[in-house]
Amino acid sequence: MEVNPPKQEHLLALKVMRLTKPTLFTNIPVTCEEKDLPGDLFNQLMRDDPSTVNGAEILMLGEMLTLPQNFGNIFLGETFSSYISVHNDSNQVVKDILVKADLQTSSQRLNLSASNAAVAELKPDCCIDDVIHHEVKEIGTHILVCAVSYTTQSGEKMYFRKFFKFQVLKPLDVKTKFYNAETDEVFLEAQIQNITTSPMFMEKVSLEPSIMYNVAELNSVNQAGECVTTFGSRAYLQPMDTRQYLYCLKPKKEFAEKAGIIKGVTVIGKLDIVWKTNLGERGRLQTSQLQRMAPGYGDVRLSLEAIPDTVNLEEPFHITCKITNCSERTMDLVLEMCNTNSIHWCGISGRQLGKLHPSSSLCLALTLLSSVQGLQSVSGLRLTDTFLKRTYEYDDIAQVCVVSSAIKVES
Repeated sequence: MEVNPPKQEHLLALKVMRLTKPTLFTNIPVTCEEKDLPGDLFNQLMRDDPSTVNGAEILMLGEMLTLPQNFGNIFLGETFSSYISVHNDSNQVVKDILVKADLQTSSQRLNLSASNAAVAELKPDCCIDDVIHHEVKEIGTHILVCAVSYTTQSGEKMYFRKFFKFQVLKPLDVKTKFYNAETDEVFLEAQIQNITTSPMFMEKVSLEPSIMYNVAELNSVNQAGECVTTFGSRAYLQPMDTRQYLYCLKPKKEFAEKAGIIKGVTVIGKLDIVWKTNLGERGRLQTSQLQRMAPGYGDVRLSLEAIPDTVNLEEPFHITCKITNCSERTMDLVLEMCNTNSIHWCGISGRQLGKLHPSSSLCLALTLLSSVQGLQSVSGLRLTDTFLKRTYEYDDIAQVCVVSSAIKVES
């Protein structure tokens, strides 16, 4: 019968420990009523326990720090730190020691070693220490591969590896919504939810816009001359809680005309989120480039440049319209104005506006009159392209509040 040779013992020992901050010790309170047999014994023992908080012995709160007993959770965006130690357990000198640490993910393999140079020799009871750091940028299974190679006194080359597997979890759930205004402004609503089991201190949530936009944060209000966030003085996000952030993006001046006629997908920017957990452990996430579908304006876009909020009954008021040719051809436009039951146009209908080249715009000052009080809709504009005999209809362009000018205040 064939017997396998015994496995050779290595002269070096490898130890790998994750570096993480300690946590607060949690005591387990044991209480009873005074009329029970132990009386006040349990309460007195908890008051004498140095790990409990004075005056809050039964609330499972501790004032002492405890070292982690397991590997713990690692979340996306946090920094993974590990201590690697190679110790010479033998009674002989070991030469040419090389320690390598690689991190294997589902998509890549990263070298985390601080130095790839071999150590000339390692005496008995001596060790080689190394600390590695890596900002985790992928979700899923990660494998830390530690490899050690060395040469014995007899010249034999030895090699061994150890594998340490851990999971990277998702700390935040980020959802975004886009709102397109009548102008070229874009409003972004970001909903951020803490899906961990511990509270987070939200240090920063900002939007880095693309090159075409300027951004304004709408997450603060002015109170008594001071700028206060809409979330109040507490910046903590409890587990499973959601917080909404709002941003307004405006096209830069040099892109203003282009931004109005962009079709298809438009790059807006990316969110930068920084938080802290437990005893100040820092995490950071950056989303990929956020994209929204630009609204389709058709061949001709009609937008309002100026309109009053409130007008008087049966008194003329003025609006300013902007007409933009969003097509790739020149148009010859004719303006027609159709009266409605409440809104009446003042002016000549069917007038020529002339030729409008692609990506060009023109502004029109128009006059209207309302014969009905209340909130009235401005409708009835028609633009006809005489080249293709095509008519574009514009109704419910805007709304104005019509009030009576004959209202008198009696003393």
